[in-house]
Amino acid sequence: MLSAQKKTDAGHSVHKIGGTSMTQVEAVMDNILVGNRSEEELYNRVFVVSAYGGFTDLLLENKKTGEAGVYQLYAGSETDWAWGDALTKVADKMCAINEEIFGDAPELKLANAFVQERVEGTRSCLMDLHRLCSFGHFKLEKHLLTVREMLSAIGESHSAHNTMLLLRAKGVNAVFADLSGWREPEASTLDGRISKVFDDIDLGSQLAIATGYAQCSEGLMSIYGRGYSEVTFSRIACLTQAREAIIHKEFHLSSADPRIVGEDAVRPIGRTSYDVADQLSNMGMEAIHPRAAKGLRQNDIPLRIANTFEPEHPGTVIDDHWDPENSRVEIVTGVPTAFEIEVFNQDMVGIPGSEESILSVLKRYKVPTVTKNLNANTITHYVSAPLKQIRRCVDEIEEKHPEATVQTRKVAIVSVIGANIDQPGLFARAVTVLDEAGVELVASHFPSRRVDLQFVVAEGDFNKAIVALHRGLVEGKKEEGASDKKTKNDSANKQDKLKAA
Repeated sequence: MLSAQKKTDAGHSVHKIGGTSMTQVEAVMDNILVGNRSEEELYNRVFVVSAYGGFTDLLLENKKTGEAGVYQLYAGSETDWAWGDALTKVADKMCAINEEIFGDAPELKLANAFVQERVEGTRSCLMDLHRLCSFGHFKLEKHLLTVREMLSAIGESHSAHNTMLLLRAKGVNAVFADLSGWREPEASTLDGRISKVFDDIDLGSQLAIATGYAQCSEGLMSIYGRGYSEVTFSRIACLTQAREAIIHKEFHLSSADPRIVGEDAVRPIGRTSYDVADQLSNMGMEAIHPRAAKGLRQNDIPLRIANTFEPEHPGTVIDDHWDPENSRVEIVTGVPTAFEIEVFNQDMVGIPGSEESILSVLKRYKVPTVTKNLNANTITHYVSAPLKQIRRCVDEIEEKHPEATVQTRKVAIVSVIGANIDQPGLFARAVTVLDEAGVELVASHFPSRRVDLQFVVAEGDFNKAIVALHRGLVEGKKEEGASDKKTKNDSANKQDKLKAA
């Protein structure tokens, strides 16, 4: 376990750099890692890095398109060795990145040797596993999760090792904090893995560069999917009792999507709460993985979201101490494409637990509920998932409840998120703003946590609703909507009639 000295030292910060930012090597070095910092300012920091942008897609599968990477090719192979060719292409691309970063510097040889060792070691392991399973006594399916984690670790080990080499070339005493478990003979828990590595690091005189992936007995990827690196980042901050956790992104955490409301209209939030961060995750606008946020919150560690390309900007601080006196709308966001699943059943009236069977179906098909409405005989879930999963859910609900009427339709969900949202008048203002913009409400939800308002609207009204609510509640501008135009037209008609008389 970490030493008592390290546990009580609150002088360091823990940072997370995402894949898109990592690809901008010079900006990361100048704005985050080194820049004009004095020798003292260089240390008492830990950096958790993701793979360079695009490499996790090549190693696993494309997150957006589903195009097969090394893992998918390996998982689907019987005699086909296409995965080996794909792995070779990954290695070639890694070495090309190395050449871009290091040029003809001596570090290039070290960087390429590292790639060679990790890739060929992985290749040998996967070939042996493939041969073993070909006998039929061993099932490949039982080992695929381990394979997936092993492949994912290559990308983050590559970027972390390169970053360490770059820093050493600049005279910084950087250390490679390898949490990937490479050739480790013993299994370990996540906390055990982190403690073992960081026990040997003096944060006051060494700059630790840690892999976002950490091999552990819990299986990070099976629990958290591709959001595991933020969980690693959070656990490092908690176990070392950091004074602050910082995530460096390529954008500010802002009041809305600038592509919808315009870049001139959005503004950085500046300060908010972990409750708000949870609501953002629920809307798909993730500031940090919810499970990662939980650890920071429990340990009273503030989280800062900083812009990689604006190093002088303070960014947005998230903690549990933000409680302004007045209501404050901080973000307008939502889910542009969702589905309404309405279950009407007269037999539910007065019967407790009627929702449980519906929830079990949604859980089985991994369909997350964004919001829901209940009354005596109707349960309505507003969910975000592919249509194929929605249809499977509906089929099973109808099978389980033949007496019920189940209806679905496409909708959009817009959320107004901030502090003290329950103050009188805000909900009415939001409804008025939407009405004046000509947005028809399908449903609304006013949770009791004082953090958000939710509005279900027609799918085609999503952008219109976001713009209207942002103008009316964040910018403080009155939207000239349908009712205003109608009033003006009525007034003009009256004037024309008077002139004619």
